[in-house]
Amino acid sequence: MGPSSLEAMEDLNSVTVGTLKRRVRQRKRIHEIIRTKLQRNLSCSGSKLKSTLSGFFPVVKWLPKYKVKDYIWGDLMSGLIVGIILIPQAIAYCLLAGLDPIYGLYVLHVSVGIFSLMSLMVGQVVDREVYLAGFDLNEDSTKNAFGINGTGEANTTLVNLKIMALDMECGKECYAIGIATAVTFLAGVYQVLMAVLRLGFVSVYLSAPMLDGFATGASCTILTVQAKYLLGLKIPRHQGYGTVVVTWINIFKNIHKTNFCDLITSAICIIVLVARKEIQDRYKDRLKIPLPTELVVVAVATIVSHFADLHGQFSSSISGAIPTGFIPPKVPSIELMPRLACDAIPLAVISFAFTVSLSEMFAKKNGYTVRPNQEMIAIGFCNVIPSFFHSFTTSAALAKTMVKDSTGCQTQVSSVVSALVVLLVLLFFAPFFYALQKCVLACIIIVSLRGALRKFRDVPTQWRESKIEAIVWLVTMSSAALISVELGLLIGVVFSMICVVGQTQNPKVSLLGHIEQTNDFEDIMEKYDNLLPVPKVKIFRFQAPLFYANKDFFLKSLYKATDLEPFLEITHRRKLEKKARGDAGKKTDGVNETNGDVNCSCISIIDTAGVSTFKTVLKDYKEVGVNVILKRPCTPVIDSLRRGSFFGAGDKDMEQLSVHTIDSAVCFATCTTQPVNDSSV
Repeated sequence: MGPSSLEAMEDLNSVTVGTLKRRVRQRKRIHEIIRTKLQRNLSCSGSKLKSTLSGFFPVVKWLPKYKVKDYIWGDLMSGLIVGIILIPQAIAYCLLAGLDPIYGLYVLHVSVGIFSLMSLMVGQVVDREVYLAGFDLNEDSTKNAFGINGTGEANTTLVNLKIMALDMECGKECYAIGIATAVTFLAGVYQVLMAVLRLGFVSVYLSAPMLDGFATGASCTILTVQAKYLLGLKIPRHQGYGTVVVTWINIFKNIHKTNFCDLITSAICIIVLVARKEIQDRYKDRLKIPLPTELVVVAVATIVSHFADLHGQFSSSISGAIPTGFIPPKVPSIELMPRLACDAIPLAVISFAFTVSLSEMFAKKNGYTVRPNQEMIAIGFCNVIPSFFHSFTTSAALAKTMVKDSTGCQTQVSSVVSALVVLLVLLFFAPFFYALQKCVLACIIIVSLRGALRKFRDVPTQWRESKIEAIVWLVTMSSAALISVELGLLIGVVFSMICVVGQTQNPKVSLLGHIEQTNDFEDIMEKYDNLLPVPKVKIFRFQAPLFYANKDFFLKSLYKATDLEPFLEITHRRKLEKKARGDAGKKTDGVNETNGDVNCSCISIIDTAGVSTFKTVLKDYKEVGVNVILKRPCTPVIDSLRRGSFFGAGDKDMEQLSVHTIDSAVCFATCTTQPVNDSSV
């Protein structure tokens, strides 16, 4: 680099760098940092205690400020409507969980609610354990494969051990709820521990396409599991992988056994429920409150089934006796927990993920913020405490939340009102659901999946917007539907992370050209009008972090974009020199040298391998007479380059190797007597 080039560079930097100086930060020593954090977190004062309690129990903050005149009417109406509308869903979701209908009503006492996906995942665990315990999975059977009757008498050691784990004489149903409460307790404990360890941030790794695909795949499984009720077929739930495929095979094998009473009832119920959904969607601006169609369908179906004796006349499967009152609380079985510890992990993660996702959606709508760790604590205790009262895993309930939002709910007082409505059903009205056909409950579940299943219509649009996100959705959905729900979640998370890593390993690279009559530059490969290449200058941009996994891709892309690979150029020159010595007196053609600017503004992170790569680029191009200039990267990247001595001893070459704008680099390159290679990373 000649004197004129140095002077030009100094003139440029006198404008861009001369008035910009880094402040020197005084770094604290490690023991000082630890001491400060301990003092802040372990100190105790009245104000801090109050702040901690109000954060842990938000009710102590909003309840004293409750505006009765402004809030009470909305809370009463929303609580009453939610209690009435969601009772049929609570009973229906027990079919998914493999439990008696009464336990669905217990779950509604929780302030969040019952969720079809959670019910399915609990039901898969319950059915597996019930099957392994030797019970017959046929819902109408009172005995199991080993000869256990309703009193819990057994003639095998295996089943005796499992039943003794509950510390009581136990039949199929009480063993099932014992499994459900144990896995629910574990899921809640995991969630509380994650909150204590401040792991609420893990929700950011569950991308929206992955969660949508998982929910859609699980919805396909739910629909498949419920299809047998629509036809009145008595087929045990498949255990293991491939539930969707195996179940449909079994359905078609037994299609000749279809109960036409259940089939006709199912067709009528689905038509009514879907019509209500369409009307609600079309006239949602006029209808201030949701139509309680599910409750009407349940009431009418129960009355018809009772007076027409559909169970006795046509062998239609019914809900059976639903007891009134409460079952005494019981500690979840500790003996069962070791075998359920792994099953509770996906329950805890999915319950939390959907709760935070739903919370953030409504927080954005209503103008407040959500603290993930606080939500984790709340949902954790909503699983731990109810598990002592025979409830199973819950999470944020979309239907319940949307109903509350649309009916003017203001505070959690609405949940108290909903709980009182459920209490009335538990104490007085539960026996009236005895004759309710199970196919009616299955119809309620299937129609509630309408929103998730309609996501299939969005795939073409998603494909046009982002092919990677569409592929994540398809892979997660297919895995959850065709393999299993739990593995679908794992595959979805892993595949999402692989896609992120893949994008950083093979990022977009571009060669920039000058926009006419401006000082701006844009990708020359994107076919813009009025975009011209800069003579004798190559501007290369690398749009990703530069680290050990993509450094080779960086070098290949740089060499290809600039059409100059130093090693090959050096080899070529040596051949020319050798030939020149053989042809003395003959003049050889010189290489067409260019200048390069490396735009580092798109690089947010660089590791030691990336710094070494930059050093290699600088050294190799210098050997072939090409100068490399960095368009000033962000501060963390500058610091990494300085620590790696990229700018020489004492950063003496910083002003010669980097500028703040591409335009400055181009001006410098074109002002030098020797061409400069401008490569923008």
